[in-house]
Amino acid sequence: MRILDSSSPGRLDRRRRLLSDVLLWAVVAAPVGYAGFSPPYAPYAVPLVVGKLVMLGAAVVASRRQPLLAPVLVVLGSVVDGNFAFAIPVFSYLAGRRTASVGPAAGVFVLIVGGGTALNLGLLGTGAATWFLLASVLLFAAVFPWLVGRYRRQQQELADAGRRHVEASTREQRGAAERIRLRERARIAGEMHDSLGHDLSLIALRAAALEVAADLDDRHRAAAGELRASVSAATERLHEIIGVLREEGGASVRPSGETVAELVEGAREAGMAVRMEAAPGAAELPAMTGHAAHRIVREALTNAARYAPGAPVEVSVTRVGDRVEVAVVNDAPPAGPLPAPPSQGSGLLALAERVRLAGGTLQAGPRTDGGFAVRAALPATGPVETAAGTGLAAPSDAVVEPDPSERPVDAERRLHDARRRVRRSLLVALVAPVGFALVLSLVYYPVATAGTVLDRATFDQMRLGTARSELAGLPRRQLERPTTADRDGCEYYTDGNFPLAQPTWRLCFTDGRLASKEWIA
Repeated sequence: MRILDSSSPGRLDRRRRLLSDVLLWAVVAAPVGYAGFSPPYAPYAVPLVVGKLVMLGAAVVASRRQPLLAPVLVVLGSVVDGNFAFAIPVFSYLAGRRTASVGPAAGVFVLIVGGGTALNLGLLGTGAATWFLLASVLLFAAVFPWLVGRYRRQQQELADAGRRHVEASTREQRGAAERIRLRERARIAGEMHDSLGHDLSLIALRAAALEVAADLDDRHRAAAGELRASVSAATERLHEIIGVLREEGGASVRPSGETVAELVEGAREAGMAVRMEAAPGAAELPAMTGHAAHRIVREALTNAARYAPGAPVEVSVTRVGDRVEVAVVNDAPPAGPLPAPPSQGSGLLALAERVRLAGGTLQAGPRTDGGFAVRAALPATGPVETAAGTGLAAPSDAVVEPDPSERPVDAERRLHDARRRVRRSLLVALVAPVGFALVLSLVYYPVATAGTVLDRATFDQMRLGTARSELAGLPRRQLERPTTADRDGCEYYTDGNFPLAQPTWRLCFTDGRLASKEWIA
């Protein structure tokens, strides 16, 4: 048998991350490697390709620890090799997925845009059209994938917030049920304190009577005194151990010595239609069983009066072997239930705890005819006194209250914030690229069209053979020559088409005179 130590899960996670990083490097390195190792081979081709692959490996490593550094590396690599552009969307998405804040990412993109603009327009001398193309590639290959990655990150945060909300709500419900059980145990402890304290006080009183009896010798009188002192000490310890568990105002609401039959009779006097069947000897039950039976009937009658007013109720207490079966069944209310706030089920929870502590089982639920039934099976003999039987919780039953930071209200607020962030990120992911493209066009268009616009009317008025210096309305600046039409002695102008300001008119000159004019489709 192979035994895994506690560090095995961590090693497995590291291996998975390493494997995913290797696969990521293979994917982004494939275009660069294929282009570099394909003929024809330039001088120093192999060292150059190896350097590019190493740079991509550094970007993969940086995407784990410094996610925003990886897009910067591949953008710099695209200056040397255009195949690096395939890696820009990948690392931009990972940057959005692995970066929590927006500020650093915005700073990185501004740095890339500013540096690229200075490099292309200032040092390399590229035209405005090339700058616009590169800026558009950066927008859709870097900014948009980063927004998608950020949206996915916040989706995950939303799922985590929802899970924490469910866990907090579950803990709160579990804690509420446990508090109800503990209150019932404390109430039982109070009742035990009352009954046992009364019995012990009677024992101490009888021992004191023996102690002062005239016909008792000194040895027996001393023993009676010791018995009285022991009972008094036991009563005091009972008061210290159990009496402190009594709820504030938690004295038992059961009148002293009241039986189930007397409880049912009181319900009849209050106007309820209650019919009772009791087996002979049902009143002679152990203390815990008797208390539980009384509480079951009282709680069921209370619920029937509250939720099924006017409905007939049947109460039965029967003995089957060593079990006592208690059942309270009511029919559906003839006029419908009275309006009341929704029940939280705390009474039945407390009742179930009392029955469990008495050694029995409880079943409660609606009937198919619209009524309600409460049935319990209790031991006919006293249960074995255990930590649970005495109403004192064992150490393993200690209730761990939810941490205040994990309360449902806090979890609900986190869930609401996560949902708002996801909606905002989705809106930004959809709107921002369009907005950025519009802004980019508004920046590029005036630069591209300034002094290069030739209107249709002026073009139609130009006559072939006219000297260039005599052409009226000729723009002061011409566009760059399109790569698809390479004719010497020709000038290109635009009609101002938005947003690319593409060449529209071609004027060709020979010996300084207009030789031809064309409209470019």
